[in-house]
Amino acid sequence: MYRRTGFGNGWGTGGNRGSLNPLNSDFYSSAIRVIIALNLLIFLLLWLFGTRRLEYSIFQLFGLVPARVIGSGTIWQPVTYMFLHGGFWHVAINMFVLWMFGTEIQHRWGRSEFVKYYFITGIGSGIVTVLLSLNSSVPVVGASGAIYGVLLAYGLMFPERYVYIYFLFPIKVKYFVAIIGGIAFFSSLSSSGSQISHLTHLSGMIIGWLYIKQDWKLSFLKKYFSRKRKQHRRKETLKQIEKVEEEIRDFRSEIDRILDKINQVGYENLTEEEKEMLYQASKHLADDDKSKN
Repeated sequence: MYRRTGFGNGWGTGGNRGSLNPLNSDFYSSAIRVIIALNLLIFLLLWLFGTRRLEYSIFQLFGLVPARVIGSGTIWQPVTYMFLHGGFWHVAINMFVLWMFGTEIQHRWGRSEFVKYYFITGIGSGIVTVLLSLNSSVPVVGASGAIYGVLLAYGLMFPERYVYIYFLFPIKVKYFVAIIGGIAFFSSLSSSGSQISHLTHLSGMIIGWLYIKQDWKLSFLKKYFSRKRKQHRRKETLKQIEKVEEEIRDFRSEIDRILDKINQVGYENLTEEEKEMLYQASKHLADDDKSKN
């Protein structure tokens, strides 16, 4: 017995009215290709060579078993459970949704940022599942914690686009995400008899929302402090300019005093310091004339 994370029966996703193309070359040179390939390869190996006993052992060791994570220290399970699936349609739908909605997000964010988000939502939802069901010995398998995080991100990025339920009925992405989020929420309140871990789905969406919103907050704070730094540098520059202008005024006043003294007592009666200052002033004026010419 195990619980899978995935889309329940009754939900199908079709295309959207965006620019996604099944032959999009982004898929063939992206992190999504690697993630899908790993999930399909692991599923295929278990299907070809696994027995029910072997599958049970692998799910116990690499699936997410909350009681074992806490009691036996299998701390790798919040990562490895994302690459195990409980059936063909489980892995097929998860990977199809990842390709459909994740490709454009990766294109917008970049490969490294998308991979970080994918694993933060997937691992994070696994950790939440462990913390909220500490005594459960039923393995949770599937990538849907991360998949639901991807759906949430897509809904925030492209709320007015359309997806198709059963490939027939159009619905805006923002409503689609809200509906499946609501289903995950209410199902998680009474899912003890279900083979689907709605708690993991809901956690993936919540963690994705928090991550994206926090990222926006950090971006806002960076802009705010950058603006403050610029204002501070501007103030410091103005202070320096004012200081230089004051020094120039003082210098000119001193030169005027020296010239007045020459008129009164003659150049020979100037001090050495006054003569040096007058020399520097005349040299500065000569250099200015040369630069202008």
